[in-house]
Amino acid sequence: MASFGRLAGRAVAGVVVLALSPVLGLAALAGTAMVGARPQVFAVTGLAVFASVFFLGLLLCVPRPAAGWGRWARAVVLLGVEAAVVWQVSAATLRPSAVPATPAKVAGQREWRLETGSRLAYVRVSPRRVTRPEPVVFLHGGPGVGDLAGDSAFLGKLAADGFRVYVYDQLGAGRSGRLADPRGYGLTRDVADLEAVRLAIGAERLNLVARDYGAQLAAAYLAQHPARVARTVLYSPAGLTGLPAGRAGDRPRASAILLGPGAVPDPRTLAVSTLLRVDPVAAHAFAGDRELATHLTLLRHQTPPPCPSSDGRAVGSGAVGSGAAGPGMAGPGVAGLGEGGSGMTGFGATSSRSEGSGAADSGPGAVGFGQEGAGVTGLRLRAAGSAASPRSGEDVVALGPGAGAVSPRAGSDAAVRVPETDAAPAGYGGYVALAGRTVPASVRRGLSAVEAPVLIVKGPCDAQSWADATDYRSALPDARFAYAAGDEGFPGRGTAYLGLLRAFLTDRPVDTYEAEGPPTDYRGPA
Repeated sequence: MASFGRLAGRAVAGVVVLALSPVLGLAALAGTAMVGARPQVFAVTGLAVFASVFFLGLLLCVPRPAAGWGRWARAVVLLGVEAAVVWQVSAATLRPSAVPATPAKVAGQREWRLETGSRLAYVRVSPRRVTRPEPVVFLHGGPGVGDLAGDSAFLGKLAADGFRVYVYDQLGAGRSGRLADPRGYGLTRDVADLEAVRLAIGAERLNLVARDYGAQLAAAYLAQHPARVARTVLYSPAGLTGLPAGRAGDRPRASAILLGPGAVPDPRTLAVSTLLRVDPVAAHAFAGDRELATHLTLLRHQTPPPCPSSDGRAVGSGAVGSGAAGPGMAGPGVAGLGEGGSGMTGFGATSSRSEGSGAADSGPGAVGFGQEGAGVTGLRLRAAGSAASPRSGEDVVALGPGAGAVSPRAGSDAAVRVPETDAAPAGYGGYVALAGRTVPASVRRGLSAVEAPVLIVKGPCDAQSWADATDYRSALPDARFAYAAGDEGFPGRGTAYLGLLRAFLTDRPVDTYEAEGPPTDYRGPA
């Protein structure tokens, strides 16, 4: 009986050690990465620790026979099991995950090569006649979650009010360039890029329209360049506190991902998640931007929907590859990453080319863009189902107020309707989308002196909390606050929000929301 108890205790200890082997392997990987080791070194170190602890667990699980032939048989079996497991785990850990194809160009896509060294993909929609001197520039959220097709389709409707509209992917996101050294990303670089964009398009002042993290960028730009902003609209703004430098913006969820795409434990996913938790720079060195974009897609897919719609259906959730939308972002899409949504079917696009200044290291999506400096030319689009196409270099122009339609300038052959779309597959950033942002205290101090009109907007169901929007109200004493009642579907693309946006940018009366707390139909985070 005592012998049986010893064997049972030994077996239990062996099972515990086996269970601890991946934990200790990941701990060794993280610890080695934190001291600055190269990816090859910390990966091999983690695997070596895993293999050693796993073999110890096997030795504890299988008692040593008394007979000589039994000891030989035990050694052969244990070494065979050890070799098979370690080989499989090593191959899965060191083999890069499948990455999405390079995002396809969207209709009208071009590229700025800025003096900062950044290469930014963008789309411009122009009116038939420019009647408003300050262009609209959209700042997407995430950070690192851009949707050129969907955002240009929605915001392009502002061209009907006489605005030039620019939608671009920030550095490290979507179809824009990537940095070889990810430590160069951050709010400081994004503000410098935005000022370089203003100079590139030759505008004295900008109308900034921001969503989610884009509000942090707009706030930082406002604080640093207050005289260069005409008006600002902040939809579902992300908080002014930001995240500590070098911490992953999705840390709670990133650290919780234990399963790969096949819903089974995946060693490489575990390794990437662990590195993102302790050192995002090491994660970038180990996996690279494109693989981190896939990891981010998995992260978004595993995130529960933020709130139900009025009819009980989920709002803001999305499935991988479906093109559905997540909260405050375009929907994840591995298979069709970066392609236009169904509403864009039938569009063809070309790009003009002019000389620009030096570029940052280009990543996926940057190759093959047209280059453009300050001399911006227009879009070339083909109407869906038509063989006719606009003449080379013609702008897309809005046909009239309130209509989603656009048309080439006089003398061209085709009319094109801006597609009505709630969501389109996004172009995710890699490291930049997972690294978070730090908002300096100087931004809040600078906002207190801002004189340009600011409108803060919340929808019934968006990703950021009501408290974050209230924080902006406190930091911007003269800002107005509005509620886009009745908007459903993709956050920030509803009819009510578009009405508020147009009224504010054209200096018409805006229905403001004066209460401190959310209304009864608000279903987002408090």
